[in-house]
Amino acid sequence: MIQDGEQIRSFIAIELPQSVKKGLEQIEFKGKQGGYTGIKWVDPKGIHVTLRFLGNISSEQIIAVRKALEETTQEIPSFHLEIAGLGAFPNLTQPRVLWVAINGEIDKLSRLQKKIGSLLASSGFSKESRPFVPHLTLARLKDSLSPEDKRKIGAFINSLKLKAYLPFDAEAVSLMRSQLTPTGAIYSCLFTAKLRNN
Repeated sequence: MIQDGEQIRSFIAIELPQSVKKGLEQIEFKGKQGGYTGIKWVDPKGIHVTLRFLGNISSEQIIAVRKALEETTQEIPSFHLEIAGLGAFPNLTQPRVLWVAINGEIDKLSRLQKKIGSLLASSGFSKESRPFVPHLTLARLKDSLSPEDKRKIGAFINSLKLKAYLPFDAEAVSLMRSQLTPTGAIYSCLFTAKLRNN
């Protein structure tokens, strides 16, 4: 239950089916076989396609977000995506974030993300300054790692090959709540708007 005046740390995302989360768990298992320390792996149960991080928003702003998502999902039909190769931000030579790329109907995913951003801007939200790069975050590297350790981890991740592509259909968009705890973020869905059927 959200109280009036309460600030909610939130983001907009496409949630993943269990089959994909299971596949990501197997990818992380392979990654952990490298035995490298200084990598904080994301719990596969909480991995999602982030469309827009909102930060702290009020209960009034939640209403505006809901309206923007409902309007967007009435226009855009569901579409097909799949998990592709592994990569890192800013690069595999000096990685800070390890991720899995997303392929498939990326044009529709980008259209969805842009439309949401445009409607949010008209409701007073700031415009997203960074370009949208569809991905799923697998892990973050600690700042204390040396450049040489980062380079070795990047080379190891680059050597891992995905044997199977993980397909899924994007059928809905959710407003998610993120509650930070000492053991990591806890995510819960505030509401979901279904994309229209093809």
